[in-house]
Amino acid sequence: MDPGADGAVTDGRLNIGAIRSSFAPWEDPAAEPLVRFEKVTKRFGSVTAVNAVDLAIYEREFFALLGPSGCGKTTLMRLLAGFETPDEGRVWLGDNDLSDDPPHRRPVHLMFQSYALFPHLTVEQNVAFGLKQQKLPKGEIADRVAEMVALVRLEGMERRRPDQLSGGQRQRVALARALAPRPQVLLLDEPLAALDRKLREETQFELMAIQQRLGMTFMIVTHDQDEAMVLADRIAVMQAGEIVQVGRPTEIYEAPVSRYVADFIGDVNLFEAAAVSAEEGETRFAGPDSPGGYLASTDEGVVLDGGLYLAVRPEKMVMHLDPPPEGPNRLAGKVLDIGYLGDWTTYVVGLESGRTVRAARANSARLVERPVGWDDPVWLTFAPDAAVVLTR
Repeated sequence: MDPGADGAVTDGRLNIGAIRSSFAPWEDPAAEPLVRFEKVTKRFGSVTAVNAVDLAIYEREFFALLGPSGCGKTTLMRLLAGFETPDEGRVWLGDNDLSDDPPHRRPVHLMFQSYALFPHLTVEQNVAFGLKQQKLPKGEIADRVAEMVALVRLEGMERRRPDQLSGGQRQRVALARALAPRPQVLLLDEPLAALDRKLREETQFELMAIQQRLGMTFMIVTHDQDEAMVLADRIAVMQAGEIVQVGRPTEIYEAPVSRYVADFIGDVNLFEAAAVSAEEGETRFAGPDSPGGYLASTDEGVVLDGGLYLAVRPEKMVMHLDPPPEGPNRLAGKVLDIGYLGDWTTYVVGLESGRTVRAARANSARLVERPVGWDDPVWLTFAPDAAVVLTR
């Protein structure tokens, strides 16, 4: 990539934000996906692990499969890698139907959660292993190994064995080994799960930089919502073998399509509601937790019926120590618990209706004139556009 092209390189470093903010091939009707799952189903006995999944992943995309244990995300990845065979449907890579190709014939590499390094081989021998299997010339292998070792910043450690490395360094060796054969798609199965929090966060940004520098397609499986939100261009949220929503991290978080997605991605308050009246761009609701009801921004054409919920994120709840004016989106309660997280403080508030909700405040100042304490009476409000109307 040329320096200055589309703002992609600044002072010799990749401007990842500029690249990712403009990257959206899925919005182009003429764009062809690199990976396609077409009505793919996989069963293990009486259990359907993957159920009629349709999914498209584009070249150079960092894609995340997100969901709880047992939702089918790892099975879907293994179907692409060739370690599982679909019972129904097809898996495509470009114009090639991969259904009958064994794993070693697919231009796809899987980096295992356990790293699966050879304990008796050095760093450079581990990285070179796949290249030797491809029977590349010795000179090309040496050049490629040096390139990968530099890419993951392990220079000077080429002669060490895995037991002489830290967990983070072993993770880098596994990544270099997976990248060395230059696969079309790199699959990452919970690759950062064994790292401590600080190292995991640092490695996330390094992974993004490596993926952009190589121009490669990455697909990661994780149950860590924060990890998926940081790494991915798009996220597919899975539930019971099905994909329930696909979108950018901001779309998944700010506009969930169901209570399941809203509850799984971050913290959320869900309020039962029944539509009372609709005006242009807004709808009034009645609900047991707010005596004044609710007012929420709604799109034109939204079908409102019984069994609705309003989803409001804790950071969008405004906390008051003095009673705000009467009206909609006003909840009264008492502080039951406080969780100090450094940059944020989370408050658990017991409402007069008997249920609890969460509110979050950014700790933007060291001193607060009137801090909120345990058992304090408080009032919570939120703006109409802070509520997402969920019909399922």
